[in-house]
Amino acid sequence: MNMSMDAKANSLTDAQQKAVTHIQGPLLVLAGPGSGKTTVVTKRIANLIANGVQPWQILALTFTNKAAKEMRERVFTLLEEQNLHARGLTVSTFHAFCARLLRDWGDRIIGTTTFTIYDTADQRSAAKAAIRACNLNDSNWKPASVLAAISSAKNKLIDADTFENEASDFYGKSVAKIYRAYENILRGNDAVDFDDLLMKTAQLLHKDAEVKQAMQDRYQYLMIDEYQDTNHTQFVIADSIAKNHRNICVVGDPDQSVYAWRGADISNILEFEDQYSDATVVPLGRNFRSTGHIVETSAKLIAFNAQRKDKKLYTELDDGNMPTVLSLESEREEAEAIVREAVRLRDEGVLLKEMAVLYRVNALSRVLEDAFRNEGMPHIVARGTAFYARQEIKQALSYLRLLVNPNDDVAFVRIVNMPTRGIGATSINRLEQLAQMRGISMLEAISEVSKERGFTARSVTSMKKFASTCHQWQVDGRSDESLTAAGSLADLVERVVRESGLEAFYAKNAGEDDLERLQNLEELVSAASEFEERLGIDDEQPPTPLHMLFSFLEHVALVSDADAVDPKNGAVTLMTLHAAKGLEFDFVAIAGLEEGVLPHERSLFENDQMEEERRLCYVGVTRARKNLLLTNARKRTQRGMTNRTMGSRFLREMAGSSLIEEVAVEQWDVPDADPPSPCEQEITTGSVVRHKRFGVGKVQRIIRRTRGSTVTVHFQGGVKHLVLEYAKLELVSNGSSTSFNGIA
Repeated sequence: MNMSMDAKANSLTDAQQKAVTHIQGPLLVLAGPGSGKTTVVTKRIANLIANGVQPWQILALTFTNKAAKEMRERVFTLLEEQNLHARGLTVSTFHAFCARLLRDWGDRIIGTTTFTIYDTADQRSAAKAAIRACNLNDSNWKPASVLAAISSAKNKLIDADTFENEASDFYGKSVAKIYRAYENILRGNDAVDFDDLLMKTAQLLHKDAEVKQAMQDRYQYLMIDEYQDTNHTQFVIADSIAKNHRNICVVGDPDQSVYAWRGADISNILEFEDQYSDATVVPLGRNFRSTGHIVETSAKLIAFNAQRKDKKLYTELDDGNMPTVLSLESEREEAEAIVREAVRLRDEGVLLKEMAVLYRVNALSRVLEDAFRNEGMPHIVARGTAFYARQEIKQALSYLRLLVNPNDDVAFVRIVNMPTRGIGATSINRLEQLAQMRGISMLEAISEVSKERGFTARSVTSMKKFASTCHQWQVDGRSDESLTAAGSLADLVERVVRESGLEAFYAKNAGEDDLERLQNLEELVSAASEFEERLGIDDEQPPTPLHMLFSFLEHVALVSDADAVDPKNGAVTLMTLHAAKGLEFDFVAIAGLEEGVLPHERSLFENDQMEEERRLCYVGVTRARKNLLLTNARKRTQRGMTNRTMGSRFLREMAGSSLIEEVAVEQWDVPDADPPSPCEQEITTGSVVRHKRFGVGKVQRIIRRTRGSTVTVHFQGGVKHLVLEYAKLELVSNGSSTSFNGIA
């Protein structure tokens, strides 16, 4: 039975029908959100087989095992309905296909076909060994950062030799050394990493004519899903196989290309017609998912991008509810407004599992989690970890736990060498034995470590410095003078994050993961500030920061348990916009639509990055079937400081018509902080000041908060953290270039 005749019976649109029945020559399917892309892909494969193409001649590639499994099952079902077989059909992820090819031909490019594929943990261990082999300090060269640089190179087909030749600065030359050492370790262990699977396959197809011919003869029809997410190496693999017969079909949407940071190259899909000038282009613009107002809103937004293939986005569904914009006073009220809308829709019969709250960065989930928890509404953090269970947060909390309880050996072991201080596992084990023998905590046992007891000189120095830092936090945290105290709970948490080295550890690398961890640490400071405000402090007898920290840690311990999920109704999904790609929900809320959040601050001055941020927002909008809520906060607390925000440009771009309904919201009355005294107004960063007890010093930092500003001053006797309104500082000079008594 000819599939093209059956396709009409299955109510395909004219555009879908054109894509499904296309057989010979290159084909570009521009598949908009909710346009039935998977249906087109699977029916096209079935149509090829129905028209006499042998299943073993077809290769269909996608990106995830889940997508490959779904595609395979749907094709098999279609073929069974027509009494056709699929023996030999290859539906696979890129990586699985390349692994299979290298099992057959790998000896020609890597010297073996019995290689081991290193997983993430294996790669990290190999990177650590490579760093050590190059005699580089592993506290300055993080395996994750180095692996990201190596992965980026491999995705561009840059091997270790080429990388070394192109390196021009200290960082590049150092990474080149590590890259070569890393490759030597892999080859010495007959191992490859995930990126090698792609790179070695591309190199093999380029260098070995016999292998290339075998692949071209075998796979006469090539299909690639999510083509906008391919990198340069994947393009080379596909082009090598399809170059002669040119029966290549790519399906994707440049408007949904949001993985440039992971190596995806949008030019692959934008320039497909340049590579294959005889290509047939089929735009799938009809959205079967979202109601009219949502589709039109998304179309208005993405039209502001220049790097795209224009296609008319439309739907034949009802107009539906208008997307709603809420501008709230603070992030707390924003979260509560989202929860109220979720409650309203739940009461109208929408299942919780059909609701999602999306955000640009993981740090935003903390306030949202609190709001859903306070309402008692089941929720899950998808493809991520609940805020207080994240690695960097657990590390910071361990420092804080040790501060309030020096006997907490579990917290001690977690952070004594995090960030790396040169305190190895052997030293920690010896310290634990010493503590057990003396019947004291491991922190207290540091006072007895020495070279005579078998500890290295470096570990002795590092341990004693660590203990001294912890002791100083405890002294300052217990102080009731307010002058030497951290000043507030938020200041104490911020100081511990900074002086522990965690801030510098995650700040020194520009990788996406490290930047998110840094933002999460800043959000922990904001959480402490918010908790302090809710505590209801008695101004006549304010508790010390240490006492507040006891309460805060207790609060964290009690709220960090996962909520029970009702299997019938499920739970509201909290997730990043990146994680939401490919999903759909009846109700979607997008939080944090502010300049610097969405779009992200790193994109504000780069057109390419701004366009990717717009695509990311577009992806979020098009996840919604029926109800869309767009929110922002006019004030947002970051690192414990509350700042005014500016609404996202994307809101203005989506508006411009009656499509979006802006709702006025009754706001809580949040008074501004009391104005600073004239003296406080004059003191700025760089001011030279005099304190009656500590003498003359230079202001290094000022943090202004509603409950009072804090100031960090470098005195001759050391750095002090003071509450500005109580410190009674005398301004000596306001010149930032002034130096005094050797303190610059």
